[in-house]
Amino acid sequence: MKKSALINAELSYIVATLGHTDEITICDAGLPIPDETQRIDLALIPGVPAFIDTVKAVLGEMQIEGIVLAEEFLHVSPDHHHALIELIRNEEELCGKSINISYVSHEEFKVHTQNSKAVIRTGECTPYANVIFQSGVVF
Repeated sequence: MKKSALINAELSYIVATLGHTDEITICDAGLPIPDETQRIDLALIPGVPAFIDTVKAVLGEMQIEGIVLAEEFLHVSPDHHHALIELIRNEEELCGKSINISYVSHEEFKVHTQNSKAVIRTGECTPYANVIFQSGVVF
């Protein structure tokens, strides 16, 4: 469910059409995207837009109740993982609800993206900088 204004029409539309428990993926530049899944490609050049900036923009628009991460993200890219978890904890405080954090192997993560209504590709070149957001409700 939408929370506020976002100027990217494709992102805004996807968030506006999400129902409870629907999922979207925000990924780095290298994650394979299933052919049958809608691709919203924001990547311009390596690093632009950044994964964290894209997460912030989507969090400003979308109510989430859970996230899915690859286990490898924590160990291979701890700084990005920490920044993401910090944003999620901040979101919990803002909405007054807990957000479930689940970890799966990277291989399982790639399979799980097939459930996403859309995959948002960033220009991020940090390994495993990927997250699946599970839609919550604002009430």
